[in-house]
Amino acid sequence: MQTLQLLRESLAEEVLEARIDRGELTLQVERVKHKALLRLLKEKYKFDYLVDIGAIDHFEEGLRFEVVYNLVNLQDRVRVRVKVRIPEADPTLETVTDLWPGAAWHEREAYDMMGIRFLGHPDLRRIYLPEDFPYFPLRKEFPLLGIPNSLPLPPKEPPKPYL
Repeated sequence: MQTLQLLRESLAEEVLEARIDRGELTLQVERVKHKALLRLLKEKYKFDYLVDIGAIDHFEEGLRFEVVYNLVNLQDRVRVRVKVRIPEADPTLETVTDLWPGAAWHEREAYDMMGIRFLGHPDLRRIYLPEDFPYFPLRKEFPLLGIPNSLPLPPKEPPKPYL
């Protein structure tokens, strides 16, 4: 906990908000500063493991989307979460694949499911859906049952057992 408090205090000027909850530090940062903060966390504070990148649709005016980076300093066994809000009108962020090459898959998934584009990504294309699919299924306006006739559905009859 002491490590988290020190980290929180040292990054206070870099972030919009920093809070510790249940033993984990969460940092809220502006979009223009997110890459520099993530680089600082990796290079200076040794957060060498990118666990995950998630995307959230708050479905509200202004900064509709949020991208969340979960990082771990393996040596000190410390976690940090970095959150970045981005507008619906321009859902883009700089890629972090140059910091953590494994981010490529996470960024492709966020693009495919939410429509968030990662600038500078080496291969930003859809990962689950066809490239020409015009929708983003994890956005809140996407119908729960999907778009009728947009993709073929599996047969309604279960497979017959082997005899």
